[in-house]
Amino acid sequence: MKTRSQSLSQIGQAAFLAAERSPRPLVGFAMDYPGGMETAEHAHQRGQLLYAVSGVMRITTPEAAYVVPPSMALFLPAGALHAIRMEGPVAMRSLVLRDRAARSAADETKVIAMTPLLRELVLAACAEPLCWKLDERGHHVTALALDEIRRATAVPLTLALPHDARLRRAVALMQDRKGRSKRLEDLASHAGASSRTLARRFIAETGMSFRQWRRHAGMTEAMSALSMGVTPSQAAAIAGYASQAAFGAAFRSVFGMTPGEVRRRGLTASGNRK
Repeated sequence: MKTRSQSLSQIGQAAFLAAERSPRPLVGFAMDYPGGMETAEHAHQRGQLLYAVSGVMRITTPEAAYVVPPSMALFLPAGALHAIRMEGPVAMRSLVLRDRAARSAADETKVIAMTPLLRELVLAACAEPLCWKLDERGHHVTALALDEIRRATAVPLTLALPHDARLRRAVALMQDRKGRSKRLEDLASHAGASSRTLARRFIAETGMSFRQWRRHAGMTEAMSALSMGVTPSQAAAIAGYASQAAFGAAFRSVFGMTPGEVRRRGLTASGNRK
């Protein structure tokens, strides 16, 4: 696998290939990565549940971008193209699923909420050998983990990405914190298109208006920040809200959780790293 910045170590690559070649339906994969490391776009032969007990992963596919903090995990089907950027040091503790197990878990890329039970099962799976015995602990741990993935609640952290090169330039600017507050007219000038064209193409390619897309992008950034321990008032500012109360109501309408609940889950997850 090639990378755009810091490269994956040969040890890391060999460890993941060993997990992919395991004859078992589900195995754990544990690896720590430095902050700022990026992988090139790639795909794997097996499905994955990407999870980090600390740090934030930013994962992009040709269709969408995902922010995955410690309170969440991303399920990727086999063959799904993706690239990963580590925001800060990341302690990845993930699952690798063979075809049948992956298909039974989910049929599409999605973010799921990590329950305390699923988190502990992921950690337990990572502690098992890659060829665990069929009648011992590894079998029971991985079978229950698979059932928990099936039951997990999907979280709307998917941010649809446009294909139009002009929109991509506008999106790249908005994903930079300094560009989040820019008006559509400013983004249009940067992208090389009229504001009317940009607004029309946003709806056509993402299913959202420019305003809706920017609001959802701000909410996903706030979700990530809360999971890393920032206060609800700081998260409100990240999402572009002057009122913490208004932010809290909007956040709950999108994610079904309060900012305080997300922050507590994230602090709990990060504080129990194994």
